[in-house]
Amino acid sequence: MTAELIERLRGEVAGPVLAPGDDGFADEVSGFNLAVTHSPELVVGITSEADAEAIVRAAAQSGTPVRVLATGHGLPIPVTDGILVTTSRLKGVTVDPETKVAHINAGSVWGEVISAGAEHGLAPITGASDVVGCIGYTLGGGLGPLARTYGFSSDWARGFRVVTAGGVVTASATENADLFWALRGGKGGFGIVTAMDFELVELSTLYGGSVFFDADQIAPVLSAWAEWTATPPETANSSVVILRLPPLEFIPAPLRGKTVLSVRFAFVGDAAEGQQLFQPIRDAGPTLIDTVGEMPASDIALIHNDPKDPTPSWDRGLMLTGVDADFVAAFLDAVGPAQQVPLVAVEIRHLGGATERDVPEGSAVGGRGGAYTLTMIGVPDPSLFEMVLPATVDGVLAKLKPWISAETTVNFAGGFALPGSYEGSWPASTFARLAELRTTYDPNKLFPYGP
Repeated sequence: MTAELIERLRGEVAGPVLAPGDDGFADEVSGFNLAVTHSPELVVGITSEADAEAIVRAAAQSGTPVRVLATGHGLPIPVTDGILVTTSRLKGVTVDPETKVAHINAGSVWGEVISAGAEHGLAPITGASDVVGCIGYTLGGGLGPLARTYGFSSDWARGFRVVTAGGVVTASATENADLFWALRGGKGGFGIVTAMDFELVELSTLYGGSVFFDADQIAPVLSAWAEWTATPPETANSSVVILRLPPLEFIPAPLRGKTVLSVRFAFVGDAAEGQQLFQPIRDAGPTLIDTVGEMPASDIALIHNDPKDPTPSWDRGLMLTGVDADFVAAFLDAVGPAQQVPLVAVEIRHLGGATERDVPEGSAVGGRGGAYTLTMIGVPDPSLFEMVLPATVDGVLAKLKPWISAETTVNFAGGFALPGSYEGSWPASTFARLAELRTTYDPNKLFPYGP
């Protein structure tokens, strides 16, 4: 990184331009996952699309690679060279209640869109957490609590503003349609996305929440849930997670220090119908906590109640072809309450429904054939991240091999740590077309992507 390039950017960019050793550098490169330490040659915080244009022009002329950091939920591989662009200052969400479209700037998180939409009785098809960045999540497709009902989040993207190596472009169904196709599920390697137009749905209430069962109920409840997922309508969404919770004060007393099973539920429709649909889960065993009921759609993040504060984290994810009684037995043998495994959460989400259907014009989303997702989250101890947790997951996956899908979706690929997860994140034809489009829009690999 030359001094001339640094000075040029400091003269052309309104946001901070920081080199290693500068005050504020460490904070600027820090993301949600505190176990990932980025050490780029330069970090630049953009405040506008013009800032992004200036960075790309300078980087293209100097042959310097460019990567993007929003909240840091989806960047598990440390950046060690080039320019890291941070988007946290480029915030702002506006909603047009007539078209039901939200204009979302690159630094915005889902909570901002949820709040803006709720004022008009509208809701985004968002992820489980409201502190995740909207853009990076959507570029990878995105599977949230309402996926069976409404599909992948990227299905609702209506346009992007992108600073490519060749300049600023709009990508939509009618303008640069090939890039629009790629950005709905193809993830990275095309440019800096500075804004997104995203259609919202008319939704003000849900019947949803979480119910928790003690360790001795995990086997019967998990069996009941697996059988139950064969029958619900697309309006019913659910997941289960085995949680190994520490004895800490902020954890509700009935769960503190226990291994428990949580069943999450989100139903779009009449509350009485939702209650009837969910009753077999309630009947499966005595509960510790039951929060399932009618709720504002704006409270959707409470269903999963994911952590909001940065923490060291380690996870692996993939898709499953199905779950049956044999799967449940193998799953409990691998990660059930009788096993001593360093996994704080092991989650299965039920898919199908709208996730199986592509948008009419087509998109690059991978994993539409997956019936369930499986995510394993390690205990937040970085000393275990390099050896112990990968070995643990290898052992779990060996026991679950008959149910592991050959395909996955990129947001669950965990930095492509599992063999074949990069190529497996998309169908072969989609993978090939994405590679061609990356060459078209970024012929000199200014925006590196992939393992």
